[in-house]
Amino acid sequence: MVACNGLRSARDRHLFAVHAPGNGSMAQRSVEGARVNKSELIEHIAKQADISKAAAGRALEAVIGGVKTTLKKNGTVSLVGFGTFSITKRAARTGRNPRTNEAIKIKSAKVPKFKPGKALKDAVN
Repeated sequence: MVACNGLRSARDRHLFAVHAPGNGSMAQRSVEGARVNKSELIEHIAKQADISKAAAGRALEAVIGGVKTTLKKNGTVSLVGFGTFSITKRAARTGRNPRTNEAIKIKSAKVPKFKPGKALKDAVN
């Protein structure tokens, strides 16, 4: 396995998911869980697709923008094997202010939801 470059500390390198050459998959090194930020994801896309980081960044922004636009229109985005992004409605409800214990009204809201696909579930188990 080859450790990913551009990480801030040795601890980050230990916790980061590393690329396993040959099978194109990501394998996690630690039980604690890895966190990948946007720039690290762009770097990974650039390396895997053999394109520049700028092109990878534009591609990632295009995907994120497409998902946002579709969800704003109450649509769904299905990526076979990965999962489905959709919108659900959360009803209005009464909550409590934790400082004063006073009842407050919380408005209804539309919230994004992600349902993982079978291939993604199988990959992480």
